[in-house]
Amino acid sequence: MRNWNALKERYLQDNLPTRLGNLASNLARIKSRCQNVANGEIVASLLQESKLFIEWTAKDAEIEIAAELVELQIQLAYWQYSWAKIWEDGDQRQRLGEQGGIWSKKVLNMSGLLAAS
Repeated sequence: MRNWNALKERYLQDNLPTRLGNLASNLARIKSRCQNVANGEIVASLLQESKLFIEWTAKDAEIEIAAELVELQIQLAYWQYSWAKIWEDGDQRQRLGEQGGIWSKKVLNMSGLLAAS
């Protein structure tokens, strides 16, 4: 069992762009891990962690970004709710990975980290 409180303390030490970058990184990992059915526990953990990252971040973001993050959080919750069905079906698992990749790019763009470099 992860110590979510310790993770939260560490996560909140970063500025908003870095937090969004970490969320984008999680979503990219979801995409890559969906390619192998053996990674189910890892992806399930990344889904939960990503939901928490959004919870800890949205309140500090501009309203437009917060709204996008809430939409993503709903998507993550749906994936968790339908987890067994999605993970057993190769096509649905691939779609989850593709959507995770799309969200990763969107969140990275929202972070402004690419523009800063």
